[in-house]
Amino acid sequence: MMGTMPHHLYERLQMIALETARELPLPALYAEHASLIRGADERLRTHELVRSIRASMDESALECAHGMCHCEAVARDAGALVAIEGPARGLGAGDISALSLTASIAGLLHDIKRREQNHALLGSIEAEKILSAAGMDSCHRGYVATAIRNHEAFKEFHDPDDKAGRLVSDALYDADKLRWGPENFTTTLWLMVEANSTSPESLHRSFREKMKGIERIKETFRTAAGRRYGPEFIDQGIHIGNIIYQELSTALDRRAAT
Repeated sequence: MMGTMPHHLYERLQMIALETARELPLPALYAEHASLIRGADERLRTHELVRSIRASMDESALECAHGMCHCEAVARDAGALVAIEGPARGLGAGDISALSLTASIAGLLHDIKRREQNHALLGSIEAEKILSAAGMDSCHRGYVATAIRNHEAFKEFHDPDDKAGRLVSDALYDADKLRWGPENFTTTLWLMVEANSTSPESLHRSFREKMKGIERIKETFRTAAGRRYGPEFIDQGIHIGNIIYQELSTALDRRAAT
């Protein structure tokens, strides 16, 4: 009984998280910019350079909770955020298209060193090697590398050389932090507790503190679109997290009483 509880409890909690997420409204970013989201997703599946980079990636080397599904979601949203943000930053259509692709590539590669310490720096170095081999020009390789180096929350920011590089960097950061919303509680959390063999008691002890960290993310979005749309994602995640925490607390109370 003691040994099987975490597995069955976590299954039930994830099911509750998924059911709660389905009841939430579609985030405004996806509702208001559906065509740009679709366009970014289509480019991920069809663009020759993206397909080449995607094929060169070793999925087995990715960390379980930040695997290919995570990277593709970040890539899609980073590309869309560049398209949304580009005109306000004084960029023409051609530049926006190229930078949207660049941001998507940064999204695909941003966690390639996630298993290692200082993964942002090491990932930026590895991305440069991959993109050089793929034939990407040095300017856009630099944008990708800087964006990857800058994608962690609450860490030192390395200012890009120009507004184009800044947009790629900001879009990657914001797209990555959108994942701290519902996805964190419907998918990522359960992959992490399984990989780390986290006990329900340990999860319960750290849950509230981790929730405070997620709340802080709302103040860190870097693009205007991120600041407009990002807090909704975080609030939805916190809503799901609060329900999960209450269910977990109840389950542990019942366990202690038996």
